[in-house]
Amino acid sequence: MERISIPLAFLINWGWIQIDPYIHLNINPVLFSVGPLAVRWYGLMYVVAIVMGLWLIRKYTERQGLKEEKIYRMLWWCIVAGIVGGRLYFVIQQPNLVQDYLLKPQRILATWEGGMAFYGAVFLIVPVLFWRALKERLNPLVVLDAGALFAACAQPFARIGNLINGDIIGYPSTFPWSTVYDNPASWACQNLEAGTCHVPVQPAAAYEILFNLLLIGILLLLARWYRRPGTRLLIYLGGYAITQFLAFFARANAIVPLFTLDWGLKQAQWTSLIVLLLLIPLTLWMRHWRFAQPIPDGEIPATYGMPQAKHKAARANIEEKTANVSHLE
Repeated sequence: MERISIPLAFLINWGWIQIDPYIHLNINPVLFSVGPLAVRWYGLMYVVAIVMGLWLIRKYTERQGLKEEKIYRMLWWCIVAGIVGGRLYFVIQQPNLVQDYLLKPQRILATWEGGMAFYGAVFLIVPVLFWRALKERLNPLVVLDAGALFAACAQPFARIGNLINGDIIGYPSTFPWSTVYDNPASWACQNLEAGTCHVPVQPAAAYEILFNLLLIGILLLLARWYRRPGTRLLIYLGGYAITQFLAFFARANAIVPLFTLDWGLKQAQWTSLIVLLLLIPLTLWMRHWRFAQPIPDGEIPATYGMPQAKHKAARANIEEKTANVSHLE
């Protein structure tokens, strides 16, 4: 009996996605508009990422003794720091920094156009979260561990926004899973001279989603063996640096030198190497820090090592001794 060959285009052809044989995406980055206000997939997926990140780590934060009201108070600071840091780090990397941003400062605020460098968000969120943890009288490394787990769980959802937006473009490719952006409003089709519209390219954003999922698994697996606060943070920073270094080999970003070093790497890859180098002394130093000491059984991780915890323990001992004396009398 003769086998009938059915083109893949007939298997999936839903308008917004089609396979023939490449994966064609025809999604408008604008979800809907109300007058001049436009709700975009990119921004929506960031909201989804925050909500899902908080939901996925809720059991972990409960076990650490982190109360919801304190988490939300710190969260708003981190959202602002993430937006500011991520946007500014993206802007300063652009080759047309002066013409398109410094001379047009309103474009610096145009996050809806895409363009958020996650490293910039990390660089600003970490010190801000450390500061807010101290203000809340919490062990800062326990809080940063929770922040690292939150970031790892939230990132895949945010990357879906990048995938729809078409702002993370890979090199032209003939792989069966290559992505073709067909919507004229997508980032890939905004600059026709770049040659990324209607052209199959490697789905770099999808690669990053897979790397994010792998990092979550590694983070959960390895961190179970360590009781030192700060372990999850270090694993996350190191793992993210490694995955970014690898992922950018598929991304069609500009190759840049680092001073006199010209190794054919991109900006994020240089940043990843620097982060990995800095993590070596940071890891050695943190082992001797009082906030990083292993948490004994029965202690609340979120407040262990903080002055207030010692004061409460001392007060409890005094009250216990007073009660014993009263009982003897």
